[in-house]
Amino acid sequence: MSLLRLVGRPLLASMFLTGGLNSLRAPEKVAPVAEPVVQPVAERVPLVPDRTEQAVRLSGAVQVVGGLMLATGRVPRIAALAIAGTLVPTTLAGHRFWEAEDPGERAQQRIHFFKNLSMLGGLLIAADDTGGAPSLLWRGRHAAHDLRRDAHLVRRTARVAARPAAAVGGVRSKLPV
Repeated sequence: MSLLRLVGRPLLASMFLTGGLNSLRAPEKVAPVAEPVVQPVAERVPLVPDRTEQAVRLSGAVQVVGGLMLATGRVPRIAALAIAGTLVPTTLAGHRFWEAEDPGERAQQRIHFFKNLSMLGGLLIAADDTGGAPSLLWRGRHAAHDLRRDAHLVRRTARVAARPAAAVGGVRSKLPV
């Protein structure tokens, strides 16, 4: 693992570990802000709990577990995707700058909104990072390519080997018995 990954993953995960722990410990502080986003999502996605506090706790748990996995390098790509899945509704619920009346509050919420978008970008990059090893998709494509090449070589070898045998058979058929 490179030094950048070794340092970068825990740094990226730190925000989600602290935020997730806060959501687990005191979901009632976040629930009123999350309500406008949680209810429409809960109606469409059966896995999301109906009660907002439970949904906030679930999101916090995903962030803590995903943050630990990302920080320690255990299935970091899946962990980054899981955290990214919680970050979208969190950002939409917590930083609705377009609804703020006060210009100062609007500016602060806009900063936090774009900070979260930046973290989402980092998570998406982490989710795509194979750590220098080829991805499963790349491995599958190259394995299929290698199999096609090997099959073509076997076919050509069989044709080349069959020509002398066919010639010998043709000569034998012309010889008197």
